[in-house]
Amino acid sequence: MMHNKRLLFVGAGAMAEAIISGIRLAEQQQSDIRVINRNDETRLSLLNEKYNIDKGIEMDLAVAEADMIILATKPKDMASAIDRIQPYVEPRHLIISVLAGITTQTITNHLGENNPIIRAMPNTSANVLQSATAVCKGDYASEYDLLLATTLFETIGSVIHVEETQMDAVTGISGSGPAYMYYMMEGLQQTALQNGLNEDEAKKLIVQTVLGAAMRWTKTDASLESLYKEVMSPGGTTEAAFVTLEENEVQRHFSRSVQAAIERSKQLGS
Repeated sequence: MMHNKRLLFVGAGAMAEAIISGIRLAEQQQSDIRVINRNDETRLSLLNEKYNIDKGIEMDLAVAEADMIILATKPKDMASAIDRIQPYVEPRHLIISVLAGITTQTITNHLGENNPIIRAMPNTSANVLQSATAVCKGDYASEYDLLLATTLFETIGSVIHVEETQMDAVTGISGSGPAYMYYMMEGLQQTALQNGLNEDEAKKLIVQTVLGAAMRWTKTDASLESLYKEVMSPGGTTEAAFVTLEENEVQRHFSRSVQAAIERSKQLGS
């Protein structure tokens, strides 16, 4: 389905690179990928060197020759990015947005055209083909457009379909989610180093522990509470850790932090 589709990324930041990296890693044939960025020629040169993308094409030709336009700028730069490509956008162009918080209706309003728009929220684990991506379609997108976007993001991980009203929650949970995991692992790493393990030993233990816990959850219908209680024994080491976790209300504070990300996504949309 994606064979011979020409992709144009508008924006060259971390999310754009994560998606491009995953596509290049996953594909059998080299897709036609182009990237335009406001002014950062150094960044474009780096992407060209790493992923063989065409950086030297004029904007009007880049847009005209694209089948799918992927908006991957910072949310605050959305309006200026659309203003730059709008004169060259045609009704046939499928617009895919990975802009946190920005609704399909907002993009339609800025474009001034009824292009099909798919809103997607992948994450940076696309780099290793493990992105968790949610997609939804705007008012003018068809089921075929949604299928095209799904096929694209399936090259870099798993995909679910949601309603657009759920996308702010997706952004706060899985879009920002890798950062939460790295933060938690950093805490484990620091404690490991303080207690005599070296960096390599700590990394191997932590990585496998996180992978194993995630895999265990995929293989059972048991609740998360029952899974962590399974590790505990009365008066044991895990219980000692949980006493401190509960005293400091870590889970409640973590939930509040994720909710703050969700609220920020809503603010970006408004």
